[in-house]
Amino acid sequence: MTSAGGDDWLTTRLRAAGCVFAEEEAAILRRWADGEAQLGQWARQRAAGEPLEHVVGHVDFAGLELAVGPGAFVPRQRSRLLARVAVDLLGARPAPVFVEAFCGVAPIASYVAARCRSAQVAATDADPVAVGFASRNLISGAVYRGAGLSGLPAELRREIDVIAAVPPYVPAQALELLPHEATDHEPRSALIGGGDDGLGHASDLLREATEWLAPGALSRSR
Repeated sequence: MTSAGGDDWLTTRLRAAGCVFAEEEAAILRRWADGEAQLGQWARQRAAGEPLEHVVGHVDFAGLELAVGPGAFVPRQRSRLLARVAVDLLGARPAPVFVEAFCGVAPIASYVAARCRSAQVAATDADPVAVGFASRNLISGAVYRGAGLSGLPAELRREIDVIAAVPPYVPAQALELLPHEATDHEPRSALIGGGDDGLGHASDLLREATEWLAPGALSRSR
């Protein structure tokens, strides 16, 4: 149905709920909904503040359709730059080894696996929900569970060419400044960084990486 003003009911409802990109979100909901009943239910969920990606169970990341859902951190589109940088770095190395730490649903590892077929790709995260989604998304690679790089197998020590990560970096005292969409629906462990400045996890990863990187290798995080 279309309203008198030319907007369909779904776009109108999403806009009224405060969705800035209502038209785009309506198209995504319609793409994945299995019938009008589900579309109506999804519209109510999204209008109530649930992340769009959690509602439909998918996120588009640099052209990849990745699985995501309740209890998982939704990949941010700005991480596409980090994924492209990782591919560029790996392209200059024969049979490279790549690891995404703090991987969440493994967007960067999945992108690397799709763009750099010669690479051995692994991903790791401490959250079992994240590991579950990452295992679905990283088809040609391995997913391990553990904090930082601790879950990686010993045979990768001193063999990794590139490590990329988006560690949690929000100071605990600044959590209330984040949008409710994040604080109400994404795991706190994926948002709050360690230390007073929120950069504790990033600092720990940089120190830990020296034990795993091959000579002349690189670590990238943001």
